[in-house]
Amino acid sequence: MQKIALGSVKDEKSSPNEDNEQRFLLTLRIITKKTKNMLTLKQLRDDKELAIARLAKKGVDAAPIIAKIEELDDKRKAIQAELDNCLAEQNKAAKQIGMLMGQGKRDEAEAMKQQVAQLKARSAELSADHQKAQDELQAQIVLLPNFPSEIVPEGRTAEDNVVVKLVENYSELPENPLPHWELASKYDIIDFDLGVKLTGAGFPVYKGKGARLQRALINYFLDCNTEAGYQEVEVPVMVNEASGFGTGQLPDKEGQMYHATADNFYLVPTAEVPVTNIFRDVILDEKEFPVKMTAYTPCFRREAGSYGKDVRGLNRLHQFDKVEIVQLALPEKSYEALDGMVAHVEKIVASLGLPYRILRLCGGDMSFTSALTYDFEVYSEAQKRWLEVSSVSNFESFQANRLKLRYRGADKKTQLAHTLNGSSLALPRIVAALLENNQTAEGIRIPEVLVPYTGFDIIK
Repeated sequence: MQKIALGSVKDEKSSPNEDNEQRFLLTLRIITKKTKNMLTLKQLRDDKELAIARLAKKGVDAAPIIAKIEELDDKRKAIQAELDNCLAEQNKAAKQIGMLMGQGKRDEAEAMKQQVAQLKARSAELSADHQKAQDELQAQIVLLPNFPSEIVPEGRTAEDNVVVKLVENYSELPENPLPHWELASKYDIIDFDLGVKLTGAGFPVYKGKGARLQRALINYFLDCNTEAGYQEVEVPVMVNEASGFGTGQLPDKEGQMYHATADNFYLVPTAEVPVTNIFRDVILDEKEFPVKMTAYTPCFRREAGSYGKDVRGLNRLHQFDKVEIVQLALPEKSYEALDGMVAHVEKIVASLGLPYRILRLCGGDMSFTSALTYDFEVYSEAQKRWLEVSSVSNFESFQANRLKLRYRGADKKTQLAHTLNGSSLALPRIVAALLENNQTAEGIRIPEVLVPYTGFDIIK
């Protein structure tokens, strides 16, 4: 199959964040006190108009936030200047007290001590004010998303995304093909009602060959990834606030994550969060790149979308299985790594024999953290619609800045790495498409590459 350099391929037009700052003031003080700003303060102040223009591509009106950032930064600087003067007065007075005591001028020395006490009290007040201003400044900065790459298309919705590749590998189906939720019931392989009984909507129960197919897909995807040089890791499915903050889910996606309040842990929305955070506060050597990892986790997302056929069955769930790939790359090689990740995911999707297309997302349809994203969609012939099964993204240094993930080059200086991740793959919509596109009068055929993993070639 042809490998495409997605950064330069010719585009063709195609059809398809709440203020949590108060909650995170204390958290930000802990996490970011030794971290550079997410979009650096220098970036925002030195070229404000450019920052506003680039963030506008993501549909963000950054002007009011940047104005607030400038106001808070000026306030912080003014407090810092007064604090510095106050501390200098203290030091000067302390020296004068020693001189006065040496000259036997005890009364004057005592008066000077009173002055120092007042200066110390004022310094304490200013220090507290400075910390508050710094926290408020950080809380505003983290509301701003990552800058989109130069090649991100203009647009506000999925309708403005750009198709960069289309493979029309359609199947011949029986007359009046069934959608996957009816096939699941017919062959008794997925029970949506039982999931509602046990938990609620969006938590299906896989049974028999349906459960075996899930396990087969997970193992197949992991094998494909490890054969391509990704190290498999098994990670927790609950993370702390620092991890959620590091990869950009917090504070941006707080309302969409399941929160275990007693321990202040979050259920992972994707393996990207714990896997990337393995390298939080780590300095790597330039020779260690690229770092390539893969992991399987169940994923949990509170937002299941609206009602109707577009979210019926497996189309959108609160809990689902996904295999993820993550890369850490040198800045000058991260877009080459992105192309490689896209080609790798494409190879897996193609091996399943499904019709698919690759989209370059427009600014308004991109995530908070991404600089450039490619989505993979497979076609559901029974539903007559495209289903997203993977997103592959380059975050450049945005996550690394929050994670304090750096590397040391040959010149011994440290700088931020680039992070990337991709679904390889998300199971629910892959299963939906496999069931629908492979239905026959005899049953549901299993793609040849999966038979060694399932142990059967048809679901009857």
